[in-house]
Amino acid sequence: MLHLNNIKKTFNPGTINEKVALAGVELHLNEGDFVTIIGGNGAGKSTTLNAIAGVWPVDDGSIILGGVDVTGLPEHKRARYLGRVFQDPMTGTAATMQIDENLALAARRGKGRGLSWGIHAKERQRYRELLKILDLGLEDRMTSKVGLLSGGQRQALTLLMATLEHPKLLLLDEHTAALDPKTAAKVLEITDRIIKENNLTAMMVTHNMRDAINHGNRLIMMHEGRIILDIGAEEKKKLTVEDLLLKFEEVSGEEFANDRMILS
Repeated sequence: MLHLNNIKKTFNPGTINEKVALAGVELHLNEGDFVTIIGGNGAGKSTTLNAIAGVWPVDDGSIILGGVDVTGLPEHKRARYLGRVFQDPMTGTAATMQIDENLALAARRGKGRGLSWGIHAKERQRYRELLKILDLGLEDRMTSKVGLLSGGQRQALTLLMATLEHPKLLLLDEHTAALDPKTAAKVLEITDRIIKENNLTAMMVTHNMRDAINHGNRLIMMHEGRIILDIGAEEKKKLTVEDLLLKFEEVSGEEFANDRMILS
């Protein structure tokens, strides 16, 4: 489903602020893979997701998504293939629009627009059934403005919007980091369910080692713009946080120095 071939990206090349963000990333995902990505600050986790999404052009390498070479496509043309949820619950939804209107926008992404009624009764019924999956009572509040929702409710809605049309790849960029632990656990539970039920291919960046171990069927660790660990399903089931820290030290030759990740 996804092939990253020798992806390289350097910011501010030739200046005092030069930063090698991606140093030849090689990654191949099969359809239905749910990969968690961890690493210290500046390891290249979010930069990899931005490269896939086309936020900026890569310096070298190719990105093949569902058999389509999207390397040269701008961000808005890649949107038809991707679903994305960001760290900030305020991103990804229109706060002044209703819940059902936000879902309608997501359903129409990448499609032609015409002059007709905004939301038909059949659509509204579909949205009601989808919202029930979240188990947050939003199916009874479809005309509420999204800006009135809590952070957790809004992030769950964003997740539903991002997966409404079954994207080829779902990108989750620390999508629970801004939530309290109880709400984060609920959103992760919803994430697992939606990915499994729709057989989606997904990549989830997280700073939480336990979440990286407990979710998905594959775990990747990045360091200095490279993938240094790629752990498959069977080995992942037996992993502990201590095992992961030890593996990092063995592969990188350094101690893991990210308090946020270790403490979480």
